[in-house]
Amino acid sequence: MISHAEVVRTAESIAAIQQDDGGVPWPEGHVDAWNHVECLMAMSVAGLGEPVRRGYAWLARHQRPDGSWPMKLVDGVATEQGGETNHAAYVAAGLWHHHLVTGDQAFTEEHWPMVKAALDYVAGLQTERGEIVWERDAHGVASTLALLTGCSSIHQGLRCGVLLADHLGDPQPHWELAADRLAHVLVAHPEAFADKSRFSMDWYYPVLGGAVRGRQAFELLEREWATFVVPGLGIRCVSDQPWVTGAETCELVLALDALGDRERAVTLFTDVQHLRHEDGAYWTGWQFANRKHFPHERSGYTAAAVVLAADALLALTPGSGLFRDIVGTSVSDPETCGCAAGTGLVRRDDL
Repeated sequence: MISHAEVVRTAESIAAIQQDDGGVPWPEGHVDAWNHVECLMAMSVAGLGEPVRRGYAWLARHQRPDGSWPMKLVDGVATEQGGETNHAAYVAAGLWHHHLVTGDQAFTEEHWPMVKAALDYVAGLQTERGEIVWERDAHGVASTLALLTGCSSIHQGLRCGVLLADHLGDPQPHWELAADRLAHVLVAHPEAFADKSRFSMDWYYPVLGGAVRGRQAFELLEREWATFVVPGLGIRCVSDQPWVTGAETCELVLALDALGDRERAVTLFTDVQHLRHEDGAYWTGWQFANRKHFPHERSGYTAAAVVLAADALLALTPGSGLFRDIVGTSVSDPETCGCAAGTGLVRRDDL
């Protein structure tokens, strides 16, 4: 485990890479809204109010009229114009987290219109079956592809948006319905999603995002535990490479914490501390066959995942239960999506 002072130092390593315009970049220099928000959440945990405010100003400045953000921006200029739905949805998780941590009602009210536009963009890309496609491209054309990890994160964003809406007295029942329908698809319709099963995120994200909990969640994690978990090091990013990554490991820590599995959560969090640098930042990953950091970088989003996992385990802020408390029920009526699967967790291998 790490101390509160070490958590703050890690958050400060994120603030150190924030650009003058408020964006928090990837190591190669571009900014996307999802990772940007993750970094703002981590800085909120550490009480770094000024960088967080600049980060939300960045989001407000770059949101487009349809509610989305460009997929990638470099020095404030969009280099990839498509608008990803999971990027837009995570802004709701970020603002709700900020409200829980700070209680800043004025800040929440100020940025509520941004969240409303973002989640309406997301809900508008839900299919008849219930999955939400991953983007609307640069020409405004909706993709036909849905991603399981992205939709799991969207589920969390929609639930956070509902909580924000209720708190502010501006209910948005269509978001709750969209989240219910999405949860059902995540549980019962693996065929709705592109096959990315070699990525560990597709394994644990339905738990992390709150769509799968309880016995089904434990069964889901047990199914691929040996595939992805490398004892003493963390978890693999992909199943077929000898490469553990800090962000994925800490997200699994958050998923385990959400299930009350504290023992394994603490073990994994302790294991991944080999990626910590003396300045408080974290290496992105470790290639354990070659025994080298790979890629050779310390990324803000990895540091952010560490801070959020530490908060969950140590209860440093009132936002420490963000991932634990976001749970919703999926649609159980088969007529809603025309299936007969009910809410039993269906495996991709069963198809």
